[in-house]
Amino acid sequence: MDAGTLHALLRLRVDVFVVEQACAYPEVDGRDLEPGTEHVWHVGDGAVRPGELVAVAAALRVLVEPGGSAAPRRIGRVVTAPTARGRGLASVLVQDVVARHGDVDLVLDAQAHLQGWYARHGFEPVGEEFLEDGIPHVPMRRRAARA
Repeated sequence: MDAGTLHALLRLRVDVFVVEQACAYPEVDGRDLEPGTEHVWHVGDGAVRPGELVAVAAALRVLVEPGGSAAPRRIGRVVTAPTARGRGLASVLVQDVVARHGDVDLVLDAQAHLQGWYARHGFEPVGEEFLEDGIPHVPMRRRAARA
């Protein structure tokens, strides 16, 4: 990914998570550079692009959890620009990750008010609600599709 696209992704995440949601935390946490980390984004025109420098309408990242190739993938930093909300862009991104990584478990910590949204993508709660940066979250898992 080029520097301009990385800047657009980080800017969107900071604008939403740090400014809009008023959560002072280290958004640039070092995990974006870990081996195996994937960044998936949508520019809002119907295409999921891993390349061009464009305005990012929605994004997420996928991390490889410890445990080798069969380890779960962690979906995080799911974000949609305020001007792009309600268009299903985040669903397109989650569906893309499920299609490409459906052979391993997928895990995430959902903001509690989005638990039903993630359930529509096959995720189920796997633990108790907890507070992260003052926002209720629920740990969720989508079990791997077994052949």
